[in-house]
Parts: sequence; C-alpha cells; structure tokens
Amino acid sequence: MTESILSIGLSNPKSPTNVGLIMRAAGCFQVGSVFYTGERYDRAAPFNTDTQNASLRIPLTWVPSLPGNVDDNTQVVCVELVEGATPLPMFQHPGKALYIFGPEDGTIDQKVIDQADSVVFIPTIGSLNLAAAVNVMLYDRLAKMPASDCYNSLIRESRDANNSAKVKYN
Repeated sequence: MTESILSIGLSNPKSPTNVGLIMRAAGCFQVGSVFYTGERYDRAAPFNTDTQNASLRIPLTWVPSLPGNVDDNTQVVCVELVEGATPLPMFQHPGKALYIFGPEDGTIDQKVIDQADSVVFIPTIGSLNLAAAVNVMLYDRLAKMPASDCYNSLIRESRDANNSAKVKYN
C-alpha cells in the first residue's frame, strides 16, 4: 500500500473540509499518498477544500481497511488520544511511516492500534480538529529532521509570487 516515504491514513473521515485541508498539508509537507476508509467522505467529496489541488499530484485512495498491506520498512504510527500513547514531544519519527488518524467523531479501531508500531498523542486540552492534528504531526516530523542548508531555496519555491521580502540583519 505505501510506496512513498510518508503516507497518511484516515479512518472513516466525515468532513470533506478536513480531507481537503489534509490534502493541502500533504502537498506542503511532501506526503506521497493519502488513504482513507469508510463511506462518509465519498458522499461529501464534492465539497472538499483542497485549494492547491494537491489531489492532482498526490493519490487520495479508498482502501477497505488500515493499515492494509504495508511493506516491512514502513512503520505504522497511530495518532490518537488513547491512554498509554507517547506524547508527541517525546516521539522520534521513523524514516518511512504511515500515520493513521482517527475519525472526527470517534477513535481508531482497537485492532489497528494493536497492530501499530507506535501510538502517539498530541498533548492538548481537548482534541484537535482532524486536519489540524495532521498538520501538527507533519510539522513536528519536519521540525525534528536534521537541519538543512536548503531553507532559502525552499522559501523561494513555496512563497507567493507577490512576496520578495528578505530579512536583513544589522
């Protein structure tokens, strides 16, 4: 199922808005593929908010179940508010991962949690919106990667055409 370094799995998402925002985040954080289960998203898909059309570059694929057939090099990481989970600040991200997120109005199935290599939670008061949780997890993964000298070229590639501002220190 996962061929890229980084994939997202969504357990029965209900909101096309969240899935659209997740696709936008997938594009921003170089996710290779997004998988989802359930029927709710398909019924609501025409209302998605993928404003950068990331779904044209990143496959958004229905699967009957998660984690599915992941290769031996892929670590399955469930992201959920469950007792015994590792707090995100303490978590070391694997090189190749499938991050599975629960539905907006439920939780990841216990069988999936039992199969996971890691279970992580984002320490907040209350639960985050699904798209926000995906963004936080992907940002945390990026922030914990070794520093790179290519940030200025990344900025040039990513910013709006009307933005040419630079920081000048005295």
